[in-house]
Amino acid sequence: MIVLQCVNVTKAFGAEPVLERVKLEVSSKDRVSLVGRNGAGKSTLLKIIAGELSHDSGEIMLPKDVEFGYLAQHTGLDSKRSIWEEMLHVFDHLRGMEKTLRSLEEQMSDPLVLADHTRYEKLLSEYDLLQVAFKDQGGYQYEADIRSVLAGLHFQDFDYTTTIDSLSGGQKTRLALAKLLLSKPDLLILDEPTNHLDMATLSWLEQYLSGYPGALLIVSHDRYFLDKLATSVVELSRQRTIRFPGNYSAYLDEKARRYEQDMKLYEKQQEEITKLETFVAKNIVRASTTKRAQSKRKQLEKIDRLTRPDAEEKSASFSFDIKKQTGHEVLRASDLSVAFSDVPVFSHLNLALTRGESVAMIGENGAGKSTLLKAIAKQLTPASGEIFLGSNVTVGYYDQEQAKLTSKKTVLHELWDEHSSIAEKDIRSVLGQFLFSGDDVFKPVTALSGGEKARLALAKLMLEKANLLILDEPTNHLDLDAKEILEAALIDYPGTILFVSHDRYFVNRIASRVIEMAAGEATTYLGDYDYYVEKKAEMAERAALVEEETVPTESKSEKTSFQEDKETKRLQRQKQRRIASIEEEMESLEKAIVESETALTHPDIYSDHVRAAELQKEIHAQNEALEALMEEWEELQQ
Repeated sequence: MIVLQCVNVTKAFGAEPVLERVKLEVSSKDRVSLVGRNGAGKSTLLKIIAGELSHDSGEIMLPKDVEFGYLAQHTGLDSKRSIWEEMLHVFDHLRGMEKTLRSLEEQMSDPLVLADHTRYEKLLSEYDLLQVAFKDQGGYQYEADIRSVLAGLHFQDFDYTTTIDSLSGGQKTRLALAKLLLSKPDLLILDEPTNHLDMATLSWLEQYLSGYPGALLIVSHDRYFLDKLATSVVELSRQRTIRFPGNYSAYLDEKARRYEQDMKLYEKQQEEITKLETFVAKNIVRASTTKRAQSKRKQLEKIDRLTRPDAEEKSASFSFDIKKQTGHEVLRASDLSVAFSDVPVFSHLNLALTRGESVAMIGENGAGKSTLLKAIAKQLTPASGEIFLGSNVTVGYYDQEQAKLTSKKTVLHELWDEHSSIAEKDIRSVLGQFLFSGDDVFKPVTALSGGEKARLALAKLMLEKANLLILDEPTNHLDLDAKEILEAALIDYPGTILFVSHDRYFVNRIASRVIEMAAGEATTYLGDYDYYVEKKAEMAERAALVEEETVPTESKSEKTSFQEDKETKRLQRQKQRRIASIEEEMESLEKAIVESETALTHPDIYSDHVRAAELQKEIHAQNEALEALMEEWEELQQ
């Protein structure tokens, strides 16, 4: 069932087109990710769908019986109710049914009603129907659902009588998300739902949404989140949309494949056109060949000319270098303690970095990660302990607040004033690498968007050529493309990196070691984010085993039975996931075989013996892979 259709939606702000004949379709159970550059119009399209913004032409079609819920960026609940009262408000219909049930119970217990058989039977029938509807709509579990969602979004330690208007902006945003999740609309439209969420909360949200019964339309810069959830990706680029099957990683692969394929077809046709045009030009005036030239000219006129595939939109392009290499020991923090207003953030913390390492610091909001970076970068003084920098170490510090630059200078002078020995043309060249060109360099810094300020802060950091980079949330405010450019620059960086990030995809690509900050302590995991998650799961299993050993003998058999049942269910889920994965691979291979066999019938290919042989070899390999998958599928089905 289709729950949303956008047909030829067009929108312009003044003379500036934002959306042009955009098409989008979402069916029930779909998990659609809408991606594109900052400013591409993603949030504008979501606002139009939600009815918060008008469109110039086109249609937005939502079936009458389809309910949708919309969470905009920076949305927070504006309410004087308590947390609990606001969440209960979602279930007013169930609470009304509950009151009616209580009323019917009272009426049926009335002696006069009991004596009137006909009236009693009528009330009993009404009560039974209402009770079934109440149960089916979750009437006996809505309070448990509220507690579960609030706990998942990190409100488990809150006093639920706290009024919402006394909370912070981030907390209000999380509550807006909680309320929306509890309402369970048929279509959930989420614009950057991962903002203000730490890693634990992100993992919970992924798990919750993966089992969500309705359809999802999501805009997010969190690529790990998109990889976990998306079943299709819609790219909004140059005011139009293109749909790709699969998650975000599959989208990147397919986009690259399509571009390469389209470019090859275009170049091949251009070669053919050039040959024909050359032949016509040389032979049209010669009596002996004029007829052949005329024939070739007609052939030229009949060609359905391909347009050159759109090259990538202009991207930032930069790299980080160093002036001088450090010694082996880069940083050592010993017995470090930091407190604010006598409240300790962390105490007796130890940390060491060696040359070439890329270390990620993760943990819940408020764990002290940014505070530690500030202490190392000498932005604050620790209460006790020592920070030692190795020989030749120079520190480059990127503060997440630094991207909110408030200077009244122009972009050009914000950079040039700090590096006055560099010629203006070279400063402009650097700014050009970060997409500041032409009159952009004369914009006041205060007028820049969050993403532009982040790029300017990175440009300043690049010119420092420090050999130790301290980065606090460097991917905030960056779009997906800019994040990938930053990752490539940091992967090739010859120095040492210590960074804080909630971007798990970024941590996976950059980190060679993960340090988790929790309860004022730092625990090291020698690997990327996926390794960290795996190790945390192992530790949780070990802890469960230790707990089991302390259980009295008489209750161990029950616990063992429970664990065996749990393991059986886990293996069954694992088996079902593998079956689903195999079926997807088989479908993909079958499509590839059909495409290859179709290509083999093309005159240009079957007349080219080398290419035909290569294709035949590919088809043979694809068939073998398909047979192997079929055998595995049959074994798993037994």
